[in-house]
Amino acid sequence: MACQLSGPLSQGGSTGYSNIQVAHPSGAPRARADDDGSETATAMISITRGPYFDKAASKNVTALVGKTAYLNCRVRNLGNRSVSWIRHRGIHLLTVDRFTYTSDQRFSAIHSPHTEDWTLEIRYPQRRDSGTYECQVGTTPPIGHNVHLSVVEPVTTLLGGPEMYINKGSTMNLTCIVEHSPEPPPSIYWTHNQEEINYDSARGGVSVITEKGDNTVSYLLVQRARATDSGKYTCSPSNANPKTVIVHVLNGEHPAAMQHGGQLRLEYPISMCMLSVLAALAGP
Repeated sequence: MACQLSGPLSQGGSTGYSNIQVAHPSGAPRARADDDGSETATAMISITRGPYFDKAASKNVTALVGKTAYLNCRVRNLGNRSVSWIRHRGIHLLTVDRFTYTSDQRFSAIHSPHTEDWTLEIRYPQRRDSGTYECQVGTTPPIGHNVHLSVVEPVTTLLGGPEMYINKGSTMNLTCIVEHSPEPPPSIYWTHNQEEINYDSARGGVSVITEKGDNTVSYLLVQRARATDSGKYTCSPSNANPKTVIVHVLNGEHPAAMQHGGQLRLEYPISMCMLSVLAALAGP
């Protein structure tokens, strides 16, 4: 029986299908009845698709400096073909199947039998590791899927530093910002002269507000500032470097950098939540 194809297949194009067979269950054409009662021979067509990438499970990755990164590649219908990871920068072959082919032992391939995931593990990633990595399947010709890795290092900023001057009796506001983090820091610790601040201490009037998002902002508020509140304040995000500011609580002096009479100099956009807290602190 002849099988005539039209479209891309007849012109040698690629459809992602590796094998097209025309077969009859009994070795002969199967007859079907037409509307006029006549019979026409039909064929059963079996189509087998070759390897392809599940792109929904093979996404770009953002990782923290020093924290192991995992680039996943899911290949359907792989069969007995090999899977390689290649770094585009320098066209560097990293792994083939579960074997490492680079002298940089931070790179390794992870694959569990009977799964379709081939994962490139990068230990202690640095910002220079950012770039495009290709998951490649050894078909003829090879097929590949690109995964982009961004290695970022969160930046902590403490507004008003390195030194801040405020009037005795005013409300002190310290604003700590964490930027360029793939996820908000799980926690932010504040210390005064290297001791963690106790918000339930007998001194009272000390509170912290943390707003998490693309940029995480933590506000340390100290009401009715007094001389003993002077010193070194440090904001320590759990996933970023700490930042420190030296605070001077003064009685009568007026340096240019000071916060005046309870009027807070806020250099970062403030939310409605923070505004309501400041209004409560200001009182009637």
